[in-house]
Amino acid sequence: MTEVHHATVFFTGRVQGVGFRYSAMQVALGFDVSGFVRNLPDGRVHLEAEGAPAEVRDFIVAVQERMEGYIRKVEQTETQRAPSFQGFSIR
Repeated sequence: MTEVHHATVFFTGRVQGVGFRYSAMQVALGFDVSGFVRNLPDGRVHLEAEGAPAEVRDFIVAVQERMEGYIRKVEQTETQRAPSFQGFSIR
């Protein structure tokens, strides 16, 4: 099976209760990425995205630009791995 670029991102700030997950879902529609976004109990938002490297990186940048007034910190790791997702969803 072919590998895809995969990113795990944690957003910290005022990122819950402001439409962050919905906005990420809407942004994902414009990119060829799969994955999910979800709220965490500690107040952060967790995003997983996979696809071509440029698509994944551009998608994450677009989410950050759309929600920049709410984000205080971004923690991101990237790797190559087998595809794990189909489509993009809110969890």
